Amino acid sequence: MRSSSVIAITLLLALGGVAAGPAHATAQEDKPGDAARAEALPLEELRTFTEVFAKIKNDYVEQVSDKQLLESAIKGMLSGLDPHSAYLDPEAFKGLQEGTTGEFGGLGIEVGMEDGFVKVISPIDDTPAQSAGVKAGDLIIRLDDTPVKGMSLNDAVKLMRGKPGSRILLTIVREGEEQPLKLELTRAVIRVQSVKSRILDPGFGYLRISHFQSHTGTDALAALNKLQLDNGGALKALVLDLRNNPGGILSAAVDVADAFLTDGLIVYTEGRVDDAELAFSAKGKDELGGAPLVVLVNGGSASASEIVAGALQDRRRAVIMGSQTFGKGSVQTILPMNNDAALKLTTARYYTPSGRSIQAEGIKPDIVLDHVKIAKIERADPDLVKESHLSGHLVNGDGKDGATAIDAGGPPEAPGPGAPDPGLAESDYELYEALNLLKGLVLLQARN
Repeated sequence: MRSSSVIAITLLLALGGVAAGPAHATAQEDKPGDAARAEALPLEELRTFTEVFAKIKNDYVEQVSDKQLLESAIKGMLSGLDPHSAYLDPEAFKGLQEGTTGEFGGLGIEVGMEDGFVKVISPIDDTPAQSAGVKAGDLIIRLDDTPVKGMSLNDAVKLMRGKPGSRILLTIVREGEEQPLKLELTRAVIRVQSVKSRILDPGFGYLRISHFQSHTGTDALAALNKLQLDNGGALKALVLDLRNNPGGILSAAVDVADAFLTDGLIVYTEGRVDDAELAFSAKGKDELGGAPLVVLVNGGSASASEIVAGALQDRRRAVIMGSQTFGKGSVQTILPMNNDAALKLTTARYYTPSGRSIQAEGIKPDIVLDHVKIAKIERADPDLVKESHLSGHLVNGDGKDGATAIDAGGPPEAPGPGAPDPGLAESDYELYEALNLLKGLVLLQARN
């Protein structure tokens, strides 16, 4: 037997010896708690582990180092827990740190694992993935010529990353498509601008958050201030767009929700250890001063974005519009290791203020919108008969006869100052409907 196998079996015997000592003491001295500790050590499973270790070392077709075998065992332990726990070697840990600060190399896709394949949670705004047409829910089955099935998530991410300017071919299975799609992407240095904003109409602002990073809360407040400056005063209403936002840092989500709440609970977490028991509350200022708020979400909205949507929905501060969210209601803690690696370990579930766990459920919108594409109709049907066309029709009470430019066959009138841009309906139907809803809420608020 090779020396490494002897080491592994010696380790098992040493562990077994430690376990046997307290068990013997319990029998002689009846010390409470010692027996429970002895039972906690799974001797039979450890024997199986060392037996497998020895057989691989002796019989596998190629020689494998102890380090590789033990690291693979660690990865297997974590990947078997849930889709989000993982062992991060030093390179992967560095990549994660870069991602939370907003600059890293790659394709710009937030991914998870499903049925052995890489599942796209969301493409990130203004990245090669979004430009190539990658969509939330896509299953990546090949990376160039390499099948993804059986590959760990970290290994798949390593293959997707590479030198900026290099190309990679993704083979994707998409719901509704009969054949796999092949998309060629060019890797780039991904600099994620997590917050964008603009004025949709006078008084109506738009705030887009694509990812929750360490500076997102500060950036969101700055964007809100700029919107009010651009508007020349306080906003009448705001659309907060969290579509295809895969999540990110919990504290950033809390900061964004806090920007629209004056008090009360935002989110709390529950886990097995004391450090996993956390609660976050609003600090006392609504940056919109109570103005109407609509939050747009979809199936690519996950984790931290669901925290924001759930808190604003439970606190009745916003109308949630769109489609049901992804349903990632768990918290991952990064635990650095002595070898410059880290564990990404699921340590808690998070709950909305009303006590809802959205794990595997998601946030159900208050108003459900199907993803549709709107085609523009150039003009009204000239053959459409109206009251004003009828012979002998009564005139309007104020003396007008009710005829319009459209009735007479002329060009359609331009939309009034309160009407949303009709081009918005074609380019982004969900945003168009959100703006319509906000205008109705502002009108109702003014009448009350």
